[in-house]
Amino acid sequence: MAQCVQSVQELIPDSFVPCVAALCSDEAERLTRLNHLSFSELLKPFSRLTSEVHMRDPNNQLHIIKNLKIAVSNIVTQPPQPGAIGKLLNDVVSGSQPAEGLVANVITAGDYDLNISATTPWFESYRETFLQSMPASDHEFLNHYLACMLVASSGEAEPMEQFSKLSQEQHRIQHNNDYSYPKWFIPNTLKYYVLLHDVTSGDEQRAESIYEEMKQKYGTQGCYLLKINSRAPNRASDEQIPDPWSQYLQKNSIQNQESYEDGPCTMTSSKNSDSNLLSLDGLDNEVKDGLPNNFRIHPLQIDQCGDPPNNTDGSEYAKSASSVHETKKASTGVIRGACLTLTDHDRIRQFIQEFTFRGLLPHIEKTIRQLNDQLISRKGLSRSLFSATKKWFSGSKVPEKSINELKNTSGLLYPPEAPELQIRKMADLCFLVQHYDLAYSCYHTAKKDFLNDQAMLYAAGALEMAAVSAFLQPGAPRPYPAHYMDTAIQTYRDICKNMVLAERCVLLSAEILKSQSKYSEAAALLIRLTSEDSDLRSALLLEQAAHCFINMKSPMVRKYAFHMILAGHRFSKAGQKKHALRCYCQAMQVYKGKGWSLAEDHINFTIGRQSYTLRQLDNAVSAFRHILINESKQSAAQQGAFLREYLYVYKNVNQLSPDGPLPQLPLPYINSSATRVFFGHDRRPADGEKQAATHISLDQEYDSESSQQWRELEEHVVAVANKGVIPSSFYPTQYCLNSYSDNSRFPLAVVEEPITVEVAFRNPLKVPLLLSDLSLLWKFQPKDASGKDIEKVKERVTGEPEMIGTEVISEFLINSEESKVARLKLFPHHIGELHILGVVYNLGTIQGSGTVDGIGALPGCHTGKHSLSMSVRGRQDLEIQGPRLNNTKEEKTSVKYGPDRRLDPIVTEEMPLLEVFFIHFPTGLLCGEIRKAYVEFVNVSKCPLTGLKVVSKRPEFFTFGGNTAALTPLSPSTSENCSAYKTVVTASPSLGTAIVSTASSMDFGTGTGQQLEAIPVPLPDSVLLPGASIQLPMWLRGPDEEGVHEINFLFYYESVKKQPKKRHRILRHTAVICTSRSLNVRATVCRSNSLEDEEGRGGNMLVFVDVENTNTSEAGVKEFHMVQVSSSSKHWQLHKSVNISENKDAKLASREKGKFCFKAVRCKQKEGGIQSSEKYTFADIIFGNEQIISSASPCADFFYRSLSSELKKTQDQLSAYPEKHREATEGAVRLVEKCSEVDLSIVILWKAYVVEDNKQLILEGQHHVVVRTIGKEAFSHSQKEEPPEMELLKFFRPENTTVSTRPSVEQLSNLIKTSLHYPESFHHPFHQKSLCLVPVTLLLSNCSKADVDVIVDLRHKTTSPEALETHGSFTWLGQTQYKLQLKSQEMHSLQLKACFVHTGVYNLGTPRVFAKLSDHVTVFETSQQNSMPALIIINNA
Repeated sequence: MAQCVQSVQELIPDSFVPCVAALCSDEAERLTRLNHLSFSELLKPFSRLTSEVHMRDPNNQLHIIKNLKIAVSNIVTQPPQPGAIGKLLNDVVSGSQPAEGLVANVITAGDYDLNISATTPWFESYRETFLQSMPASDHEFLNHYLACMLVASSGEAEPMEQFSKLSQEQHRIQHNNDYSYPKWFIPNTLKYYVLLHDVTSGDEQRAESIYEEMKQKYGTQGCYLLKINSRAPNRASDEQIPDPWSQYLQKNSIQNQESYEDGPCTMTSSKNSDSNLLSLDGLDNEVKDGLPNNFRIHPLQIDQCGDPPNNTDGSEYAKSASSVHETKKASTGVIRGACLTLTDHDRIRQFIQEFTFRGLLPHIEKTIRQLNDQLISRKGLSRSLFSATKKWFSGSKVPEKSINELKNTSGLLYPPEAPELQIRKMADLCFLVQHYDLAYSCYHTAKKDFLNDQAMLYAAGALEMAAVSAFLQPGAPRPYPAHYMDTAIQTYRDICKNMVLAERCVLLSAEILKSQSKYSEAAALLIRLTSEDSDLRSALLLEQAAHCFINMKSPMVRKYAFHMILAGHRFSKAGQKKHALRCYCQAMQVYKGKGWSLAEDHINFTIGRQSYTLRQLDNAVSAFRHILINESKQSAAQQGAFLREYLYVYKNVNQLSPDGPLPQLPLPYINSSATRVFFGHDRRPADGEKQAATHISLDQEYDSESSQQWRELEEHVVAVANKGVIPSSFYPTQYCLNSYSDNSRFPLAVVEEPITVEVAFRNPLKVPLLLSDLSLLWKFQPKDASGKDIEKVKERVTGEPEMIGTEVISEFLINSEESKVARLKLFPHHIGELHILGVVYNLGTIQGSGTVDGIGALPGCHTGKHSLSMSVRGRQDLEIQGPRLNNTKEEKTSVKYGPDRRLDPIVTEEMPLLEVFFIHFPTGLLCGEIRKAYVEFVNVSKCPLTGLKVVSKRPEFFTFGGNTAALTPLSPSTSENCSAYKTVVTASPSLGTAIVSTASSMDFGTGTGQQLEAIPVPLPDSVLLPGASIQLPMWLRGPDEEGVHEINFLFYYESVKKQPKKRHRILRHTAVICTSRSLNVRATVCRSNSLEDEEGRGGNMLVFVDVENTNTSEAGVKEFHMVQVSSSSKHWQLHKSVNISENKDAKLASREKGKFCFKAVRCKQKEGGIQSSEKYTFADIIFGNEQIISSASPCADFFYRSLSSELKKTQDQLSAYPEKHREATEGAVRLVEKCSEVDLSIVILWKAYVVEDNKQLILEGQHHVVVRTIGKEAFSHSQKEEPPEMELLKFFRPENTTVSTRPSVEQLSNLIKTSLHYPESFHHPFHQKSLCLVPVTLLLSNCSKADVDVIVDLRHKTTSPEALETHGSFTWLGQTQYKLQLKSQEMHSLQLKACFVHTGVYNLGTPRVFAKLSDHVTVFETSQQNSMPALIIINNA
């Protein structure tokens, strides 16, 4: 239980006090009414004695009574009605609320920190009022009147006669059978005569003389002269006198003063002095039956217009709470005790002392003695023994003659003079004067007698008071007999059906148990008495039980919360809305955030409803908000009900302040960090063959790798545009800002171009949400061209269309538990600073039908097809937290976040806007296929644009053509059936002979140095005017690797008018091309052994080209035709085809392989010096009657682009080597390497015939093979490398091995070219001459540009058995070793003789040739090997 102001040792004596009746004459009542008080009310503040009182018990022992209090009340002849008591209790509870600003106790239990109100004053007020408003009953005498004060005024004509009348009246009420109420303790009631004297208006001498007369008649112990009203009423305001009555009367005065004066019936105050009941006024207005007081009606009697008496408890009393407040207001204007001075207060106090000392206590002492003597003289203690013996022998109860035979549900009823009741009377008297030892023994004796007689009501009463007496005994008390109380409660409740008495038992016993820290037992007791007959009682007891659980040694927090919920529910049923709300709020502390989501929802819903009923609208909104924003596990129907309730409450809140700021709405959830901002127009969809550039849009997912690529492309093109330097002010263009982009700077938006904000909504509920009139909320600071503020800040409340246009989405439906994005646009029409604050919308739900869980449809709902059932206007702010800072030490050690400015764009001046369209752009190509498409550039802005460039990571994929491109058709319509190539019809020259042309790489806009090139787009006058469009041809070549390729194009352009903030703009396009396999080309070059070169210098080479059709017919390709083979090189050119077939047409069906052999010769050096370094010689060998000019666009473009990408790869490889190695190889080794270098590029041009939709299409394409070295095979595309085998781990550090700078054997073997010239077959008559001599010429050619020393050794013998078996043995005749020196690229011939002894086939390639560079000593010496065997046939003639 909660802490109380009074301890239980103070509470019980204050609850059971001697009761004294007051009977006043009209004149006496009038005197007290001058102070707005009745006589009994006048005495209330002074009814507690200030000193100890002594009396003697029956054993003549002195007994001390401390803090004795008496209760004086007017006589009432009607018992109170239960309905009236219920109403009173309801009003008392509702009138007592927690004090404002009260600091609650903080209780820490486990994980919980709870703010709990330590005291419950409403419960104490209820308990006090309940105990004091209990009607007197026959089975106990605690609240029966012991004495009666007869009060008359000294101003009356015949005061003594008046006293006689009052005395007779009292006697009539007590002894006449017409009055069953009030109850009197004993027949011989003490009468105490009080003479009231008005000091200001009365005659003091007369009063004294009357008092003297009284003393003589009634004795000095039985009368008193009380002087009051020492000052006149009109002087009441002159001096401030304390008002001791307010705490007794004002706090719970149920009816205000005026109601007494005008009311249909008069009310008097109750019996007990502290009763906090109905105040009394205007008694002199009504006199009935000649009586001076209207005591026929109890103060708790309900007036005719009141509530029916059977409604003891319930919500109909909710309105009484307001009457309490009205009472307080009304009663504050009344000054009580206005005619009384402090001296009068002391006189009243003295009067009470005198009455108690001289009148009441001696009367009680005498009565106790009489009862004691009576009991002893009658039967004494033997009676109990006698009854038990009689019961034992007879086996059944034989009641005494004095016992009434009438039975009721609770057993026997005793007549007033029964001895058992005399014991009870004595016990009650002892209890009232705090003689608890004697009281306990009497109760204990009476209890046995009552139980023997089966008088259960009496027995329960005795048990109850015996338990209380045992607890209150001084000294070493007995243990508290809780079982007595349990039996009493059970008897009252189950047998006697008297819940009022049972409740009193529980209240007393719980307090006693609490004082002994037996909280568990107290809680069980309180819970036992909760029942359906009284919601108010059940609520209060459940609340106290909850406090028991929390006050235990180990607090039971969840039990506390659960019982608080139950108490709140019962408070609600009893109409105590404020208390219900408080209970739910206290319990919420336990359930909040602990995963009890359904419990939380129930509590919040109830808090919301109660707060709404009490017009605490903000609290109601907050509670409903919590239901909606927690991840609810409720059913869809229940959530719908919650939402409708919330909207209804919110609407009411908004109606209170329609012009106030828009409220923050809790639904739907907004994931602020997922907000994306896009600057620019939406992408246009594809229109027929026209396909717009993909650029960037909100539909694209963010890819960090791709983003980095675009950034590198932009950096490169900006560097090119700024002569190789990236400006310091450069910042990568960001069209779409999201949580991954760098949002630390203010983004730039362009005037007249839309800003799209994508807001990510999520509906956590299982019911759909309908947002209507959804738009962005913004703030705008307009600026002029120089950047100065020109107007006040504009805010988007009603909208400023002339500054910023705002798009409104009329309806946006989010289905249950759906995440959905809304794209909202702003259209800036002026430059300045824009701040996007959030979104504004009407929140509602689609109209449903029916009720849910008893929650009916609320008023204000409107039905309609897909219409809002109800909606409220509100906003949600977009607050984005920036990235966590982690650079400095301070930032690393603390949690700091950087800014995120994606919602704060700066609107800049107008810029040009380019749109790019691709016409006839393919999605699928064969590897190496050439396709011609067109690109359309459109300037859709009002500014001209210039400096248009395009950059790509794959420049080998496309070309706009070189300077020769003017010869091609300019529009798609004119080039329907044209070849992508520039062709010339040729009259067939000598079969397979090359046609030679030259071209410079400069003509094609490509240097061969770098891979990444910014290619200028050839615009006429390099400017595109506003609204203008231009179409340019674009050739595409399918990448060499099969698969899906994403090729990024970045178009860069600038405004003609330079902008300070935004210098350039970009447009992105990603082309996705799917390539399928076509041809695989391999090429090898080897030196020719023939000496047909007319000049005799430099030698010839043979080029072997293998072409394989790797296409698997997926693309419907029937066959490939080799149309032409071209070469391109600075030094070599194809001369003619060696193995050309007769039908000239080289066809390859699926999986077929073809081999071509060409003779290559050195290019003729032309004059031109430096320029010739970029001149390439193109030689075309045609297999048909149409020559494709390979030195023109697009063939040469793609050749140069593939060449530059090849160069890039070799440069990357070279850069991997250490620097020292490169320096070392520069010298002699480089000379040796140059001998084997060729740098000949072969271009294979082909046509493929494809059947598609029963039509035959002709596709064209080209493959490139770059042959770098003699004898090394080159491929048209890189071969897949085999993964290296796993090696064992080595756990030692390798020694620093220096890289060998020797050239390889392969390179050295190419220093000298050897060639043997001899007759293929030789006829010799062996029968005539046994030795056959054949002349052989050995040709030596120096391939390098340095002098070479050569040694030719003829002594070599073949030792391998295979060679001996295949070729016979022969001998060289003459000199066996020659030493020569060959100058740069010199040729030398040696005449040799071979000697054969019989016929056969011989290999003449046995001479060993050693070579070394002249200025080196012995390094690099190696044997030269012939490229092929030199076979001779010797025949017999």
